[in-house]
Amino acid sequence: MASGACDVCGKTTMFGRNIRHTHGGRWERKAHKTSRTFRPNVSKQRVFVAGAWHRLNICTRCLRTLVKSA
Repeated sequence: MASGACDVCGKTTMFGRNIRHTHGGRWERKAHKTSRTFRPNVSKQRVFVAGAWHRLNICTRCLRTLVKSA
């Protein structure tokens, strides 16, 4: 898996745009846009899977789901 990715669901970094809504002056001018990243909240945890402990990079969404199902 890629660095910073969840080992369970495979969630990785996504890219988007930051749009500033303060444009100077007229409506014809476009708002300033910059690129930004959306990173998953990944942490390294010891998880009990299939009768053994494994150290996984796991996102908090998958961790919550594991706790709920256990």
